Amino acid sequence: MSVPAVQFSEDQAEAFDSVSEALRGVGVDVDQGVLTPRADGQTSRVLAVIGKAGSGKTLLLAKLYEALQEAGVDIVSGDYEGKRRKDRRTLAILAPTNKAASVLRNRRVPATTIHRILYTPVYDPEYEKIADWLAGNGERPTVEGLTDAALDRAFAFYQSNTSIPGALAAAGLRGSDFILGWKRREDPLDIGFVDEASMLDAKQFEDLQEIFPTLILFGDPAQLAPVNQSGQMVFDALPEKRKLILHRIHRQAEDNPILDLAHALGDPDVGFEEFERRVEQLAARDARVVLAGRVEADLMARSPVLVWRNATRIRLIHAFRNAYGAPVDELLPGEPLICDGIELPLKHRKKRLDLEARGLIKGAQVIYLGPGRKPGFSRLHVMGAEDPQVSAASIIKIELPDEEEPFIPFAANMGAAFLHGAAVTIHKAQGSQWENVQVFAPDLWAAARMGRVEAGQPLWKRLAYVAITRAEKRLFWVVRNRLSRPTAPLSVDDLRVAPTPLELTAQEQAP
Repeated sequence: MSVPAVQFSEDQAEAFDSVSEALRGVGVDVDQGVLTPRADGQTSRVLAVIGKAGSGKTLLLAKLYEALQEAGVDIVSGDYEGKRRKDRRTLAILAPTNKAASVLRNRRVPATTIHRILYTPVYDPEYEKIADWLAGNGERPTVEGLTDAALDRAFAFYQSNTSIPGALAAAGLRGSDFILGWKRREDPLDIGFVDEASMLDAKQFEDLQEIFPTLILFGDPAQLAPVNQSGQMVFDALPEKRKLILHRIHRQAEDNPILDLAHALGDPDVGFEEFERRVEQLAARDARVVLAGRVEADLMARSPVLVWRNATRIRLIHAFRNAYGAPVDELLPGEPLICDGIELPLKHRKKRLDLEARGLIKGAQVIYLGPGRKPGFSRLHVMGAEDPQVSAASIIKIELPDEEEPFIPFAANMGAAFLHGAAVTIHKAQGSQWENVQVFAPDLWAAARMGRVEAGQPLWKRLAYVAITRAEKRLFWVVRNRLSRPTAPLSVDDLRVAPTPLELTAQEQAP
């Protein structure tokens, strides 16, 4: 077949052809632009595109998406699915976390989270007419309470940004106006691309196989496997013929010293001391790598320090709060948080789904903006979410050094639970990326001294690989247990956005 007009390596071109052949076998011919209806009862078909950082997995995913879209395949998002047709072929592009999905969206790939595909919005029938019209599946509607000018604004918004909620917001509506609730998906979809597949656990993989007859996984075998999976990733169990291996492409790495360090970890002769010497040598000639004698408090407000040990994480969090003069009984606007799950009883399942659908899933990075209108509620900015600003009942937990129970400065009776996010474990950071990343090297040295091995690789090397590859532009390799003083007070000015349709102010009526 003719490879897209992009500089593919030989193994990328082979992977593109292999995926295209698999899609042709299920009735989607991207070469000829011919689609045939999906056959009922089709058994699950899974392929994995596997490669380390810099091997071009994201580029390949993006080009496959473009080819499918050009062939006429409909893209399914977590916001709106449209009416089903027998001859319709669909693609959903998924990631395990909001941050991982936002990395793809920044590259103009319309990704959503796995959760948003497993649970779908239920639209008010009146406003669903607008959604159908915007998506090209109906005539321009007449809706009571909406003027022609409002519909024109919605249409204009949708032409430049294919977001149904965003378009309805441009018409003056809020999410609580047009989304009645959320339900577990019952009907299968079609083709699914899953990025950061190394993070999938067995249950998520099983759920996806029930929904998607065709699954293409994109994963990095050098990352950390999900907890409780004995160092194994879901694609490890696939037959070899179902694994498409990409090798590192130096041309695409653009002489990136961060990737150079990550790939140096694959050398079995490189121990911790030798690796740290390489960090020092690179730092001496390239500003993108910094051998740091202390943790920078300013950076912690938006990108957490990555650590291995929980005790280290808790100490750094308290040092951060002390440096900014944060009171023990309240949060300052601008403090980072990590969602630790939703604490709601089963009878409030709809409210749980509302919160999770808006990005408050376990592991989500959040910035505290200030108190909500009711006691126990918080205004929050969900990093990486398409509609980031929400207000929700919150339970804030700040863990204390050498204490089993966390300190809770304030809390609603039930709602979204949060831990402080100035520092996180490398496991929890997997799937996220930040411009600047600080890696706490003394923790990795401790892991190296313990001599632990995971799936045939020294644990410290897997930890270092994941931590290093979280950095997009600059890596700080912190060698001492010190914290700098912040250069300015905490602020939320960099997070200010226009109000969005999915703000949760209506949730303030929750128990």
